[in-house]
Amino acid sequence: MITRSQTLAEAARLRGIFEARGAVVVEPPILQPAETLLDLYGEDIRARAYVTSDALRGEQMLRPDFTMPVVQMHMAHGAEPARYTYSGEVFRRQEHDPSRPNEYLQVGFEIFDREDPAAADAEVFALISQGMEGLPVRPVTGDIGVLMAAVQGLETTGARKAALMRHIWRPRRFRALLDRFAGRKPMPNPRKALLSGDACGRAPLIGLRGQDEIDARVAALAEDARVAPISAGQVDLLEALLDVRETMPHALSRLHDLAVDMPPIAVAVSRVAARCEALQAHGIDTDDLLFEASYGRVSMEYYDGFVFGFRAETRPDLPSLASGGRYDALTRRLGNGGEIPAVGGVLRPGLLLELGGAT
Repeated sequence: MITRSQTLAEAARLRGIFEARGAVVVEPPILQPAETLLDLYGEDIRARAYVTSDALRGEQMLRPDFTMPVVQMHMAHGAEPARYTYSGEVFRRQEHDPSRPNEYLQVGFEIFDREDPAAADAEVFALISQGMEGLPVRPVTGDIGVLMAAVQGLETTGARKAALMRHIWRPRRFRALLDRFAGRKPMPNPRKALLSGDACGRAPLIGLRGQDEIDARVAALAEDARVAPISAGQVDLLEALLDVRETMPHALSRLHDLAVDMPPIAVAVSRVAARCEALQAHGIDTDDLLFEASYGRVSMEYYDGFVFGFRAETRPDLPSLASGGRYDALTRRLGNGGEIPAVGGVLRPGLLLELGGAT
């Protein structure tokens, strides 16, 4: 049985790795304002957040992760460039699996730096790898930015591209929308957006939406139904991109091939290639490093570039021991007009000890 004192000692060891790289230790409050953060977390975290209410401060939440509060802190008064590290509890409700803890220790490292994003990505990945040295783990990487570029490059309306972008982190919904926009499934009947009601076919107004909003939604559905389908060729290319799952050299070769027929992804693919070189410079064996184009699509919705995770090879029952990614757009949303490229990652010291004790 791993004790809390052992977990705290492991957290201190991990944090020391990041402090040795010049990271400043920060301690965001456990209680965080809920309104903005709930809008930015993925569906899974929103559903599992502990939310309470304060008469003066409104809705508050127990900290479900560190990245958001660290970004808010940096954008308010941080220097540039900056490196931060932290350790402390995070809290997530568990309604379906009583064996999963609802409170556990997390250690992390974040970089805010405009100079060389590929180098920053590689530094975060390499240091987190160092923290798990000797453990039977298998890293996997991806890049949400490549998929975003592919969606933005589709030859269709802005409304359709915006809908697909919103659901990148919901693979089933994304697939359903893509099939509909490609004409593989029928478009919804706009009039079914209204329940049968009065003689004019209108439903009684129930809830917060007014009749103007309902009519506008029906009109938008009708307009979308008249748009030409996304071509089969473009859909096939997008599906081929989503299916890329190779070691890094083979994945890069496949991405470069796809970029010939999908020019909008070329810049994002060049970022993957630059990151690969930076990882090699940090001593990472990229010949054996897995790249999955769809990786990260069910995690935090604020990632918009490089994503990664570390899986336990001998314990498939364990969740990811470490994960992270790039979140440049998040700094814009929380920056009150400012922005800066940023990347970070977290580890779970308790899981590292559990895995180490089992080997």
